[in-house]
Order: sequence, then structure tokens, then C-alpha cells
Amino acid sequence: MSAAVTRIVLREQVKELLLERILSGEYRPGDRLVETRIAQELGTSQAPVREALRDLELLRFVESAPFRGSRVREISTAELAEIYPVRAAIEEVAAREAAVRLDGDVGPLATELAAMREAAADGDLHRLVEHDVRFHRLIVEASGNRTLADVWASLRVETRTIITATKTGIDHHELADTHEPVLAALAERDPERAGRAVRRHIEEYGELLLGGGTE
Repeated sequence: MSAAVTRIVLREQVKELLLERILSGEYRPGDRLVETRIAQELGTSQAPVREALRDLELLRFVESAPFRGSRVREISTAELAEIYPVRAAIEEVAAREAAVRLDGDVGPLATELAAMREAAADGDLHRLVEHDVRFHRLIVEASGNRTLADVWASLRVETRTIITATKTGIDHHELADTHEPVLAALAERDPERAGRAVRRHIEEYGELLLGGGTE
């Protein structure tokens, strides 16, 4: 593994750990996040910690100011859910186009769904979300619309999916199964049905988040 790849992996690991602590309440709004302390605790250099904090700032979980450093930002559930209407609209357009362009060839999508179910059985949320995101990326790429793909990528879907899964406590098998109607519609080459299916699939995440999660 190259040094660059190792650094990216480390940054993602640090980001997920900090995010988990914020979501669990271990780090509370207003708490300072000191690079040197976190790096020392984790046994790493400051660079991946700095990069992770920058990523979390872009996601609005952290705020920074000159001479004050980084602090945990208070963020409401409603704010977290704001992405879903936007993402639903984008992926509805993508799914309509993909249904035509894929021409029923959904083998790669089925492979990702199978991998999601395997990860769910193993209780591996990180791997489940990786395949979840790949499933949706395949649809977006199949649309053939570069602008749409760029906007979709800017939403940081993987991290936000982890956030939603963590906050709502959604069953991992249920998370995987929600992709089945989308796959079926694309297999049938039905643009209208595919668009509706993916929109509903994504909107349900937002509703679940606003509803406070599962029992």
C-alpha cells in the first residue's frame, strides 16, 4: 500500500472515530478538538487528524476560528436531514436515465446488493455502507450525466449514510433490503418506476432520521 493510500485510509479512520464520538455525545457541542491531543491519543501524526477535522468542518460537525481552534458544532437532526430531498431529486433523474442506458444489465448492481447483505450478516456497517454507496454510484454513472455525477459526489454520501445509520439504529439487513425495489425497476428497464423507487428509497432515510430512528 502506498504512503498516499495509507494516509487517506488513516484520515478516514480518524474521521469516523471523531464522528462516532460526536454522534454518541462523548464530544459535546462547544468541546475543543485539539489536534495534538487527538494525534497523541491515536498514536498518529497531526496531518491525518487535521485533514479529518477539515472534512468534519465541511460536513458542519466542526467549526474553527482563528486563535480558537476547532470545536464541536451543535447540529440539529433537521439539518442532518436536509441532504435527503436534494439527493432524492438528483438520483431520481439519474435512475430514469440509467434505466434506459443499462438496458436491463443490472449484474454489477446485483453484486453490490449481495455484498451489502453479506456485510449485514457480518454486522460490518462500514463495509455495508461502502457497497451501498457503490450501488448508488453505479446508477449515477450509468446516467451518463457528468454534471449530475459531480453534484452527487459533492454530497459526501458515504459519510452521511454512516451518520444516518448510526443515529437511527436501522437494522443492517433492512438497510440492504431497501435497495431491492430500485434494482427490480432498473432490471425491468422502466424509467418511471426506477425514478420513483430510488426517490422513495432515499426519502425514507430522511423520514427515519427525522422520526428519531427505530425502536
